[in-house]
Amino acid sequence: MTGFILRCAIVALGLWFATKVLSGLQFDTATTLLIAALLLGVVNAIIRPIAIVLTLPLTLVTLGLFLIVINAAMLGLVALLLSGFAISGFWTAVAASLIVSVTSWIASGLIGNNGRIEVIKGK
Repeated sequence: MTGFILRCAIVALGLWFATKVLSGLQFDTATTLLIAALLLGVVNAIIRPIAIVLTLPLTLVTLGLFLIVINAAMLGLVALLLSGFAISGFWTAVAASLIVSVTSWIASGLIGNNGRIEVIKGK
């Protein structure tokens, strides 16, 4: 449970950073930001795998680049479901999903599977 909460906080940090970089991404309150991060985690766990399977031929033809569009679509779905969260367009959603993905990727390198910060020791 700690790992899930920590990952939601990391996604919230990525979304917050995306709002600072992109003018077309807006949240009304900090609570909306946290709910969006939680909802994005749920959408990525339930709907994203179905979308990936359904678009597998297109993903293979584009050598995996279509996954960026799927990530943007998941972010757009969260924006549709949550009032107080607005995305101005497709390219804003693509850029925001890339920012959130990179933020999560960097943080996942520092956090283990059990939600604890891992220290890598050299010889």
